[in-house]
Amino acid sequence: MELFLLSNGKLSGDSQLLGYAHQQIKAMFEARNITSAVFIPYAIIRGDYDERARDLEQSLGIKVESIHHSAVPSEAIEQAQCILVSGGNTWFLNQMLHEKGLIVPIQRAVREREVPYLGWSAGCNVATPSIRTTNDMPVRSSVVLPALSLFPVQINPHYIDAHISGHMGETRDERLAEFCAVNPTESVVALREGSMLHVSGNELSYYSAKGEGFKVFRHGQETQEYRDTRALSGLVPFTCV
Repeated sequence: MELFLLSNGKLSGDSQLLGYAHQQIKAMFEARNITSAVFIPYAIIRGDYDERARDLEQSLGIKVESIHHSAVPSEAIEQAQCILVSGGNTWFLNQMLHEKGLIVPIQRAVREREVPYLGWSAGCNVATPSIRTTNDMPVRSSVVLPALSLFPVQINPHYIDAHISGHMGETRDERLAEFCAVNPTESVVALREGSMLHVSGNELSYYSAKGEGFKVFRHGQETQEYRDTRALSGLVPFTCV
């Protein structure tokens, strides 16, 4: 299995999508001789699918075709060398994956044919068991459908633990603690901007372009920050490095 689960698509000052992870992504492309990818853009609500596909082509140096051009989207997944899943609105993305009949084809492509999956922001969220730890608003439906479950633990992308002046609502830490209190058998990995989890084969690694760590939220346990994935060794079926 090959998963790149990125908190976000760009860092401040980046000129290219996924620029902070280019070294790892392009090394994987070269090792697997990947020259094309299918792009799943449904999370983008106020943007142009084809324009984003062109941005990815320029950034990654491979041919990128948006799945919305396919008459039978599941067939595009069956023929894909690589799957790219955009950020945007997680609720809308997950609903569209179900409506387009793409959940099982993506699962089979990644698990059985070992097609690499690259998802950022919303695309990272839907790779987990559910989208319950997204930061997004349900713009169309409030029904929480299962997600792809490619990664076995909930992720909260765009994680920030700063206290915003004048904000009187709950902090992100408080919201994630609430999730764990209501779901005490589940954990949440909180990824800051410019960071990612990478599954390659049976190994799980972590990278942060800014040298920052990730946090793990568990019910009844103190939340801590980590810089390697050994903290997840009891939660995931991968070798953590």
